[in-house]
Amino acid sequence: MKILLVEDHPELARSIASYLVQEHYICEVATTFDEAREKLALFRYDCLLLDIMLPDGNGINLLKLLRKEGVDSSVLIISAQNALDFKLTGLSEGADDYITKPFPLPELHARIKAIMRRRSPQKNNVLTFQDLTADLESMECRANGKLLSLTRKETNLLLYFINNKGRMLTRQAIAAHLWGDYTDNLDSVDFVYQHVKNLRKKITDAGGRDYISTVYGLGYKLNAPE
Repeated sequence: MKILLVEDHPELARSIASYLVQEHYICEVATTFDEAREKLALFRYDCLLLDIMLPDGNGINLLKLLRKEGVDSSVLIISAQNALDFKLTGLSEGADDYITKPFPLPELHARIKAIMRRRSPQKNNVLTFQDLTADLESMECRANGKLLSLTRKETNLLLYFINNKGRMLTRQAIAAHLWGDYTDNLDSVDFVYQHVKNLRKKITDAGGRDYISTVYGLGYKLNAPE
Protein backbone atom coordinates (compact mmCIF):
# COMPACT_ATOMS: atom_id res chain seq x y z
CA MET A 1 0.00 0.00 0.00
CA LYS A 2 1.27 3.45 -0.89
CA ILE A 3 0.60 6.21 1.63
CA LEU A 4 1.07 9.97 1.45
CA LEU A 5 1.64 11.61 4.82
CA VAL A 6 0.84 15.34 4.78
CA GLU A 7 2.41 16.64 7.99
CA ASP A 8 4.56 19.73 8.61
CA HIS A 9 6.02 18.67 11.97
CA PRO A 10 9.40 17.08 11.06
CA GLU A 11 9.81 14.79 14.07
CA LEU A 12 6.26 13.47 13.91
CA ALA A 13 6.50 12.96 10.15
CA ARG A 14 9.75 11.00 10.51
CA SER A 15 8.30 8.90 13.33
CA ILE A 16 5.12 8.00 11.43
CA ALA A 17 6.91 7.34 8.13
CA SER A 18 9.54 5.15 9.79
CA TYR A 19 6.88 3.12 11.60
CA LEU A 20 4.81 2.58 8.46
CA VAL A 21 7.84 1.50 6.43
CA GLN A 22 8.57 -1.10 9.10
CA GLU A 23 4.99 -2.32 8.62
CA HIS A 24 5.70 -2.84 4.89
CA TYR A 25 3.99 0.30 3.58
CA ILE A 26 5.48 2.69 1.09
CA CYS A 27 5.21 6.10 2.72
CA GLU A 28 5.99 9.46 1.14
CA VAL A 29 5.90 12.74 3.01
CA ALA A 30 4.65 16.20 2.01
CA THR A 31 5.17 19.04 4.46
CA THR A 32 3.08 21.72 2.73
CA PHE A 33 -0.23 22.12 0.91
CA ASP A 34 1.52 22.81 -2.39
CA GLU A 35 3.89 19.85 -2.07
CA ALA A 36 0.95 17.54 -1.37
CA ARG A 37 -0.90 18.86 -4.43
CA GLU A 38 2.16 18.26 -6.61
CA LYS A 39 2.61 14.68 -5.40
CA LEU A 40 -1.08 13.88 -5.79
CA ALA A 41 -0.96 15.16 -9.37
CA LEU A 42 1.94 12.82 -10.18
CA PHE A 43 1.12 9.64 -8.25
CA ARG A 44 -1.81 7.62 -7.01
CA TYR A 45 -1.93 6.83 -3.29
CA ASP A 46 -4.07 4.26 -1.51
CA CYS A 47 -4.35 6.38 1.62
CA LEU A 48 -3.65 9.96 2.73
CA LEU A 49 -2.77 10.85 6.30
CA LEU A 50 -3.76 14.50 6.36
CA ASP A 51 -2.94 17.17 8.92
CA ILE A 52 -5.36 20.12 9.05
CA MET A 53 -3.01 22.97 9.92
CA LEU A 54 -0.37 23.37 7.18
CA PRO A 55 2.03 26.30 6.77
CA ASP A 56 0.59 27.35 3.40
CA GLY A 57 -2.98 26.12 3.57
CA ASN A 58 -5.65 24.08 5.27
CA GLY A 59 -5.95 20.32 5.09
CA ILE A 60 -9.75 20.51 4.88
CA ASN A 61 -9.45 22.66 1.76
CA LEU A 62 -7.07 20.12 0.27
CA LEU A 63 -9.57 17.37 1.05
CA LYS A 64 -12.37 19.34 -0.63
CA LEU A 65 -10.21 19.85 -3.69
CA LEU A 66 -9.31 16.17 -3.94
CA ARG A 67 -12.91 15.02 -3.71
CA LYS A 68 -13.97 17.64 -6.27
CA GLU A 69 -11.31 16.30 -8.65
CA GLY A 70 -12.50 12.74 -8.13
CA VAL A 71 -9.47 11.47 -6.21
CA ASP A 72 -10.76 8.36 -4.42
CA SER A 73 -7.84 7.72 -2.08
CA SER A 74 -8.82 6.95 1.50
CA VAL A 75 -8.22 9.88 3.86
CA LEU A 76 -7.41 9.72 7.56
CA ILE A 77 -7.19 13.15 9.18
CA ILE A 78 -4.50 13.48 11.86
CA SER A 79 -4.89 16.66 13.85
CA ALA A 80 -4.33 18.30 17.21
CA GLN A 81 -7.78 19.85 16.81
CA ASN A 82 -10.04 17.81 19.08
CA ALA A 83 -13.19 19.93 18.76
CA LEU A 84 -16.28 18.12 17.51
CA ASP A 85 -16.84 20.74 14.80
CA PHE A 86 -13.45 19.95 13.21
CA LYS A 87 -14.19 16.23 13.23
CA LEU A 88 -17.65 16.65 11.74
CA THR A 89 -16.34 18.99 9.05
CA GLY A 90 -13.57 16.60 8.04
CA LEU A 91 -15.87 13.59 7.88
CA SER A 92 -18.59 15.49 6.00
CA GLU A 93 -16.06 16.64 3.40
CA GLY A 94 -15.08 13.06 2.58
CA ALA A 95 -12.53 11.89 5.15
CA ASP A 96 -12.82 8.24 6.17
CA ASP A 97 -11.65 8.71 9.75
CA TYR A 98 -10.21 11.27 12.18
CA ILE A 99 -7.56 10.70 14.84
CA THR A 100 -6.45 13.30 17.38
CA LYS A 101 -2.80 13.97 18.22
CA PRO A 102 -1.03 12.64 20.15
CA PHE A 103 -1.82 9.03 19.30
CA PRO A 104 -0.04 5.66 19.61
CA LEU A 105 1.38 4.54 16.27
CA PRO A 106 -0.20 1.07 16.55
CA GLU A 107 -3.61 2.76 16.81
CA LEU A 108 -2.88 4.76 13.66
CA HIS A 109 -1.91 1.52 11.91
CA ALA A 110 -5.10 -0.20 13.09
CA ARG A 111 -7.22 2.67 11.77
CA ILE A 112 -5.47 2.55 8.38
CA LYS A 113 -6.17 -1.18 8.10
CA ALA A 114 -9.79 -0.68 9.17
CA ILE A 115 -10.29 2.03 6.52
CA MET A 116 -8.89 -0.19 3.79
CA ARG A 117 -11.07 -3.11 4.89
CA ARG A 118 -14.15 -0.90 4.69
CA ARG A 119 -13.11 0.36 1.28
CA SER A 120 -12.58 -3.17 -0.06
CA PRO A 121 -14.62 -5.51 2.15
CA GLN A 122 -14.43 -8.40 -0.32
CA LYS A 123 -10.76 -7.98 -1.10
CA ASN A 124 -8.76 -11.17 -0.94
CA ASN A 125 -5.73 -10.93 1.30
CA VAL A 126 -3.75 -13.24 -0.96
CA LEU A 127 -2.47 -12.09 -4.34
CA THR A 128 -1.90 -14.80 -6.90
CA PHE A 129 -0.34 -15.06 -10.32
CA GLN A 130 0.13 -18.50 -11.84
CA ASP A 131 2.15 -20.41 -9.19
CA LEU A 132 3.14 -17.25 -7.30
CA THR A 133 1.25 -16.22 -4.15
CA ALA A 134 1.67 -13.32 -1.73
CA ASP A 135 -0.16 -13.13 1.59
CA LEU A 136 -0.81 -9.47 2.36
CA GLU A 137 -1.27 -10.08 6.08
CA SER A 138 1.79 -12.23 6.83
CA MET A 139 3.78 -10.84 3.85
CA GLU A 140 4.81 -14.41 3.02
CA CYS A 141 5.44 -15.09 -0.66
CA ARG A 142 5.57 -18.51 -2.28
CA ALA A 143 6.58 -19.93 -5.64
CA ASN A 144 5.17 -23.31 -6.59
CA GLY A 145 4.05 -23.67 -2.97
CA LYS A 146 7.53 -23.10 -1.55
CA LEU A 147 8.15 -20.21 0.85
CA LEU A 148 10.50 -17.58 -0.57
CA SER A 149 13.12 -15.89 1.58
CA LEU A 150 12.74 -12.34 0.29
CA THR A 151 13.99 -9.01 1.53
CA ARG A 152 11.43 -6.28 2.17
CA LYS A 153 12.26 -4.61 -1.15
CA GLU A 154 11.97 -7.92 -3.02
CA THR A 155 8.60 -8.59 -1.38
CA ASN A 156 7.28 -5.16 -2.37
CA LEU A 157 8.71 -5.65 -5.86
CA LEU A 158 6.86 -8.95 -6.29
CA LEU A 159 3.61 -7.36 -5.05
CA TYR A 160 4.11 -4.51 -7.50
CA PHE A 161 4.59 -6.93 -10.39
CA ILE A 162 1.52 -9.01 -9.48
CA ASN A 163 -0.66 -5.92 -9.09
CA ASN A 164 0.49 -4.75 -12.53
CA LYS A 165 0.62 -8.09 -14.34
CA GLY A 166 0.78 -7.70 -18.09
CA ARG A 167 1.92 -4.08 -17.88
CA MET A 168 5.35 -2.82 -18.83
CA LEU A 169 6.94 -1.21 -15.76
CA THR A 170 9.83 1.14 -16.36
CA ARG A 171 12.86 1.06 -14.09
CA GLN A 172 12.02 4.61 -13.06
CA ALA A 173 8.48 3.59 -12.06
CA ILE A 174 9.79 0.62 -10.07
CA ALA A 175 12.37 2.78 -8.31
CA ALA A 176 9.78 5.44 -7.44
CA HIS A 177 7.37 2.81 -6.13
CA LEU A 178 9.93 1.08 -3.92
CA TRP A 179 11.98 4.04 -2.73
CA GLY A 180 9.54 6.94 -3.06
CA ASP A 181 11.04 10.38 -2.56
CA TYR A 182 14.58 9.05 -2.31
CA THR A 183 14.80 8.58 -6.09
CA ASP A 184 14.10 12.23 -6.94
CA ASN A 185 17.77 13.26 -6.95
CA LEU A 186 19.32 10.09 -8.36
CA ASP A 187 21.15 10.23 -11.69
CA SER A 188 20.59 6.52 -12.36
CA VAL A 189 18.14 3.78 -11.34
CA ASP A 190 20.34 0.95 -12.58
CA PHE A 191 20.20 -0.59 -9.09
CA VAL A 192 16.67 -1.79 -9.96
CA TYR A 193 18.29 -4.41 -12.23
CA GLN A 194 19.96 -6.15 -9.30
CA HIS A 195 16.77 -6.33 -7.26
CA VAL A 196 14.83 -7.78 -10.20
CA LYS A 197 17.65 -10.25 -10.87
CA ASN A 198 17.66 -11.41 -7.24
CA LEU A 199 13.88 -11.83 -7.21
CA ARG A 200 13.91 -13.87 -10.42
CA LYS A 201 16.65 -16.13 -9.10
CA LYS A 202 14.85 -16.80 -5.82
CA ILE A 203 11.66 -17.70 -7.67
CA THR A 204 13.37 -20.14 -10.02
CA ASP A 205 15.51 -21.61 -7.22
CA ALA A 206 12.26 -22.44 -5.42
CA GLY A 207 10.98 -24.33 -8.44
CA GLY A 208 8.78 -21.56 -9.78
CA ARG A 209 8.72 -20.28 -13.33
CA ASP A 210 10.32 -16.99 -14.27
CA TYR A 211 7.39 -14.90 -15.45
CA ILE A 212 9.33 -11.62 -15.40
CA SER A 213 10.48 -10.62 -18.86
CA THR A 214 12.87 -7.81 -19.72
CA VAL A 215 11.67 -5.13 -22.11
CA TYR A 216 15.08 -4.05 -23.30
CA GLY A 217 15.87 -0.40 -22.82
CA LEU A 218 12.59 0.21 -21.02
CA GLY A 219 11.83 -2.01 -18.05
CA TYR A 220 10.11 -5.25 -17.09
CA LYS A 221 6.80 -7.07 -17.43
CA LEU A 222 5.14 -9.92 -15.54
CA ASN A 223 3.57 -12.21 -18.14
CA ALA A 224 1.94 -15.62 -18.18
CA PRO A 225 3.63 -18.10 -20.52
CA GLU A 226 2.18 -18.28 -23.99
